[in-house]
Amino acid sequence: MYYSVRHLTKFLYSDPVSESIMETRMHPRSDSNQRCLNFQLSVTPRCRVFSYRDHLANHVHHFDIPGQHKQLVIVAESLVEVAPTPMIPAFLAPDAWKELDFMIEQGDYWEMLFPSEFAAPSKALDDLAENLEVTRRDDPLQVLHELNERLYKYFDYKPKSTKVDSPIDVALNSRMGVCQDFAHIMITLVRSKLGIPCRYVSGYLYHGNDDRDRSVSSATHAWIEALVPQLGWVGFDPTNWLIAGDRHIRTAIGRDYSDVPPTHGIFRGLANSDLTVAVRVTQSEGTPSLDQELPVPEDWSILVEKAQEPPPPLNTIQIQQAQQQQ
Repeated sequence: MYYSVRHLTKFLYSDPVSESIMETRMHPRSDSNQRCLNFQLSVTPRCRVFSYRDHLANHVHHFDIPGQHKQLVIVAESLVEVAPTPMIPAFLAPDAWKELDFMIEQGDYWEMLFPSEFAAPSKALDDLAENLEVTRRDDPLQVLHELNERLYKYFDYKPKSTKVDSPIDVALNSRMGVCQDFAHIMITLVRSKLGIPCRYVSGYLYHGNDDRDRSVSSATHAWIEALVPQLGWVGFDPTNWLIAGDRHIRTAIGRDYSDVPPTHGIFRGLANSDLTVAVRVTQSEGTPSLDQELPVPEDWSILVEKAQEPPPPLNTIQIQQAQQQQ
């Protein structure tokens, strides 16, 4: 199956800023059952874009806009081929825990086993683990299936109920959150209570007419992957109670969201910023074209540059938060 992905991000500043430095992770990965056939990144104001691969093989693009500007627009366009994923069984053999521990001893999984910035245990998490019976029992795969379902039923999905930098306790205490929170909570439980290597996946989810997904189609998506004996890394989507399959498009993997935000950067100046994000994923049985309209506000392409105005003071650098995944 082929997917055409269009991802627009627009930063509108209340006053002109003199410089923007930005890093993006929007390039879909080519691994496992997925191949990125084409990727284009457009930035306005125009600038030179550089790229590299990080230690987890994520594509990272970065750029610097030194001139004065009042608006920054980033448009990422991708064409991705996703093959059907193998059927994931409901359970494994009784000795699967021993096999998992042997895999961990022989491999290098410490990054995905230790706590991280947004996936750190807390008293509220301990209480949830006890409530949901998150312990080593049965076999690893069966426990992961049950946890995926129980988190889906325990928490309500509510956009904007948390912020991009909210600790997991915010969602734990309110019993609501977005896909980022579902992923962080499951990662923390799997690492700390089950001793299973677990990682955060950032990407997109195709929403078909017959799919009953809770997550919104106009935003990026997040889920988790856990290391399972005989199967390798298996994706679980607790937001929608799904096993990650051919509707899930992976852009980056990391310990948690802090490793893989779609955009992350700073600007120089005294200004407030307003963020607009639009995502559209379309499906085709053959290779689709990339000449469709973008799902964005009408004025998204009206780019305002005021180079003739004096630059704002340079003594303040404000950190621009990356967009929140939903």
